[in-house]
Amino acid sequence: MHLARLDNEVFFKKAFTDPVVFRAFVRDIVGIETNPPVIETEKSFSPKAGNVAFRYDIFADDPESRTIVEIQKVEYDHNFDRFLHYHIQGITEQQRSSEDYGVARTVYTIVVMTAPYRVSLRTGEIYRDEVMVSNMNPCNLLGRERPLFNHKLVFLNPNYRGEGTPANYRDWLDLIFESIHHPENPRINTGNAGVARAASLVEFDSLSPEDLERSKIEVGKRKVLKYTYDEGMEEGMEKGIEKGKDEAIDMGIVGLIRQGILTDGQIAAAFGVTVERVRELRKREGEH
Repeated sequence: MHLARLDNEVFFKKAFTDPVVFRAFVRDIVGIETNPPVIETEKSFSPKAGNVAFRYDIFADDPESRTIVEIQKVEYDHNFDRFLHYHIQGITEQQRSSEDYGVARTVYTIVVMTAPYRVSLRTGEIYRDEVMVSNMNPCNLLGRERPLFNHKLVFLNPNYRGEGTPANYRDWLDLIFESIHHPENPRINTGNAGVARAASLVEFDSLSPEDLERSKIEVGKRKVLKYTYDEGMEEGMEKGIEKGKDEAIDMGIVGLIRQGILTDGQIAAAFGVTVERVRELRKREGEH
């Protein structure tokens, strides 16, 4: 068995938009049965539910739940703000009417991080957790959880293997990790029918010429984005560190603006700032 790398979005989407794989993955990770009529990719809301433009990698609705699956490769700690935004947008988009604040479907957002974290100036911390879960339910002063919302935001990062991780997580974390680090001889649990199905879909022998061509385009695009983040953001932050956090962030934003690849909304999401702040910096940059 020789697997295609699941940190390539072409192969990830090929596997995880398969209905059998999707249902098994969601069942194992968040513990629900789901049967969406359609599994979408690059999903966006129209009109936008907020001021930041973004698309969900994989998105599925059924009458009972709304499930979002994201794959992310460039790992800075401020990405957590972006994914919180994605999660909340999946909730608030259901509240289009000012007369009805009810949320009909519980939202489950699963974020798959495929690279080790690289610390940014944001917090100076790296969280080496394989699985992190937030369900948004409040607790009273005695620590008793009240199941008012139940929306779940799950972060998976197979690069930080944890002792005692339950099999329902372990099987999928191993699939992702092994596809990246040991693709020619992956050690995965094919006794899990969902994992076995996913592996069969991304075996090299099963890939079409179109799959391979699109994957090469994706690799090229990711290299450009990696350069943009590394050279634009990190260089700007290093130069601005002695001037304080805000100025350092501004310099990082300017670095991305100069690259001319990302939109204002994407830059704002990357740094956790407003689009207006990015636009003002773009305007200043254009005046020089």
